[in-house]
Amino acid sequence: MTEPFKSKQVTAKSNSNLAAAFFLLPKAKRKAMTALYAFCRKVDDVADNEGRSLFQRSEELNAWRNDIGLVCDGKQSTNQICNELSIYIDKYELSFDLFNELIIGMETDLKKVRYADYQELELYCYRAASVVGLLTVRILGFKNGDADSYAEHIGKALQLTNILRDVSEDASRGRIYLPQSLLDKHGVSEQSIFDGIQTSGFENAARELADRAWAHYKLTSELLPKNNYCDLLVLEAMASIYWRLFQKMQKINFNVLSEYQSKIRLGKWAKLAIGIQLRFLVKFKGYRPFYAR
Repeated sequence: MTEPFKSKQVTAKSNSNLAAAFFLLPKAKRKAMTALYAFCRKVDDVADNEGRSLFQRSEELNAWRNDIGLVCDGKQSTNQICNELSIYIDKYELSFDLFNELIIGMETDLKKVRYADYQELELYCYRAASVVGLLTVRILGFKNGDADSYAEHIGKALQLTNILRDVSEDASRGRIYLPQSLLDKHGVSEQSIFDGIQTSGFENAARELADRAWAHYKLTSELLPKNNYCDLLVLEAMASIYWRLFQKMQKINFNVLSEYQSKIRLGKWAKLAIGIQLRFLVKFKGYRPFYAR
């Protein structure tokens, strides 16, 4: 099979933290992850495309659901990216249920712009990120259940880190992911977030959400499989990259509503250095996670 063209093109344009770590994978798994990432990227782009109406985006996401459903049933689709995934769906036993959960997560962004409590937010994080982790560990060679808890917690850790970093950007789209119960507890008004006003109450709310993220990082490190953990190097690189972003936010007291927000990034060479360091440690010194220490 030739290397997927459409998937490779989508992934190359993404400048994603996950795609940046693909060089750590052997060629066959890199192709599979490229196809999976392209699917995830495209459905996320549909949900975020403000040039389309909510109805149009909902219809497009349902079309992606139908197309991946066809491929999971062993049929052909007119969707090239779904077709490129077909060989890996069979090879790694990727289930339609997981793809569907991801699409439900993207649909949530169309109709839900507030979260009442942590329970609602955790479900969203599972659908938007943990599901990607579950699909990834299967491609990386782990059978159902062998690394699922690890995958679920790493997804939630990364998604909560994203939510903290992107409060301002999300607010510009009318979305506030920080739970209302958390905002009420610390006396934070929605309007202050929309106006970009950094208050002590917001910093306290952000720290409390960060504590949740830290707990997921900690559980991820504890649940890292003892056998064949080197096969998870691409996910460990992701966790290390996002941990660095997490630490950057800590250093500025979660001042993410101000001009500091634009600085919470890692450049291409910093990401590459993390990957090379991880590979060296796994190969020559043994490895334990950098994050949540």
